[in-house]
Amino acid sequence: MKSAENTKFIGRVDRADFSELELEDISIKIDTGAYTSSIHSHHIAEIIESEGKYLEFEILDPEHEQYVSKKIRTKNYEVKAVKSSNGLTEERFFIETTITLFEQEYPIKLSLTDRGQMKHPILIGRRFLSSKFVVNTDLKNLSYKQKQKNH
Repeated sequence: MKSAENTKFIGRVDRADFSELELEDISIKIDTGAYTSSIHSHHIAEIIESEGKYLEFEILDPEHEQYVSKKIRTKNYEVKAVKSSNGLTEERFFIETTITLFEQEYPIKLSLTDRGQMKHPILIGRRFLSSKFVVNTDLKNLSYKQKQKNH
């Protein structure tokens, strides 16, 4: 457990940057009930070519028109079994990327899933939060506010 003076609080929602995905100020939801983190994705395809294999997918954030159907390609991915919120186990693709919160970059694994009906296109789960942040559900946008204040 972190000492009190080193504790970094995060609220129930915030905005984050994902520089490798060329995304800025994307709405995220903090969910301590979820183990993994996920990003809203569609048209997910594993493509095998003579140069190797890669994953191609599109992301969607209704709040940012420039991200509608933004196509992403990566070779840095894996497939894992995940138990969804409805209790069913399904295979999902995971990508490794970075997230910037409180002006600090962290590695993160994101599962690709359809979050089209959700308010926030990205969900941040316990696996990422552990040993980095303490969640205070009374607060929101702490990282985003710090970024705005410093720029």
